[in-house]
Amino acid sequence: MLIALSGLPGVGKTTLARALAARLGGVHLRIDTIEQALVRDGLPLADLGGRGYAVARALAGDLLAGGFTVVADAVNPIAATRTAWHDLARAAGVVCCDVEVVCGDRREHRRRVEARLADIPGHLLPTWRDVEAREFEPWQAAPRVVVDTAQLGDAAAVEQVVAALGLDAYGLS
Repeated sequence: MLIALSGLPGVGKTTLARALAARLGGVHLRIDTIEQALVRDGLPLADLGGRGYAVARALAGDLLAGGFTVVADAVNPIAATRTAWHDLARAAGVVCCDVEVVCGDRREHRRRVEARLADIPGHLLPTWRDVEAREFEPWQAAPRVVVDTAQLGDAAAVEQVVAALGLDAYGLS
């Protein structure tokens, strides 16, 4: 199974992804980690484009082929990035479940963004202004689980996803 998390920076994707992967015995793939590794290796930040996503999909494909559940943690701001996860899952013969993570309280979202500390060496976190200006296409008809982290604690958010996807304690449907 592939679980693709999407949402603006600071909404709680990474916290949810880590907990969800642990709960399901899966693997957490974080785009920020991959992109920062590419930058540390000499790729200019301005040249990243979709390279982090491409690397993450390649890794996810290998992990899915090995029978792992993958929790992909990325902004996925446009329909094309969301569709690419589904294409990968289809090619791997697994299900792709979309989880949109939001923080429905604007003040809380801003507080989180402004209070964040980088947990990846060298990673430059977006400012609130960056988040507000960030392109994020609205979802169209694709079914997804929407988790509002302003309304739920970490454990409750994980349980909402597990329940919505019909998974048991071991990630099996």
